[in-house]
Amino acid sequence: MPQGEQIAIITGSSSGIGYETSLMLARNGFHTYATMRNIEARGEGGSNQITDIAKNENLPLEVIQLDVNSDKSVTEAINRIANEKDRIDVVVNNAGYDLTGAIEEISLDQMRAQFETNFFGAVKVMKEVIPIMRNQKNGKIVNITSMGGRIAIPFHSIYHGTKFALEGLSESIQYELEPFGIKIILIEPGAVGSNFWKNMKTATKPTESESTDSPYSQMKTKISESLNQAVQNAMHPSEVAKAILEAITSDNPDFRYPVGKDANMTIEARKNMSDAGFQDLLRKQFNLQNDS
Repeated sequence: MPQGEQIAIITGSSSGIGYETSLMLARNGFHTYATMRNIEARGEGGSNQITDIAKNENLPLEVIQLDVNSDKSVTEAINRIANEKDRIDVVVNNAGYDLTGAIEEISLDQMRAQFETNFFGAVKVMKEVIPIMRNQKNGKIVNITSMGGRIAIPFHSIYHGTKFALEGLSESIQYELEPFGIKIILIEPGAVGSNFWKNMKTATKPTESESTDSPYSQMKTKISESLNQAVQNAMHPSEVAKAILEAITSDNPDFRYPVGKDANMTIEARKNMSDAGFQDLLRKQFNLQNDS
């Protein structure tokens, strides 16, 4: 790690993993920029709450606006930080959301919007910070993917598509950036108790009337029941923040960090099973054995 003050940027800091990570890094001496799309938002995890905590604890934390869906917003925020601090040491690409529904019932606009936030949002931030890190010959880029970037469950196909894409991109660019002292790190949490679940979006049915029952309704109910159980046992987002801190303070971090018992167990099972065996495991887990 370079000497002196470390500058960190976290996207999607209004709640959940981003919120906890911003506080975790600031409490450990990083000058932290907690960025969020809407800094005027009120309520749990909003800019007021995290700013009040930072003031009360005298933390090196600032809240600034950054909307990963806007090229202009990303460029302005990164330029402002680079101009103020003359370096950027850590970036945590956390902004994202889940979209649920059968692929037949998800509109192309919804698919594009999810990729715009979850995938291209992270790419925009990386493209802005990589030249800065390359010039300073040091930096760590942390991409929050999820165990959903390694394995996929039904009715979250586009979400998994964004996370698989970010994993593949990260795996490729690690070789490009290594000669310049830039490390790419993937954080792969399992179920996390946060506003992520509350903010989940549901597919529209672009070709069917609202009164028409979905042919997937029975299967979706089973999936929903299983996921509700998983949420009950979800870990606190601060556990993910601890893993991020461990990764960025290591001189030689791992490339992947699965976080949580469910992530570790599921990813390990996937490694050791055939495709057919793992598919059968998920069918049993979601009670889908009798579905056609």
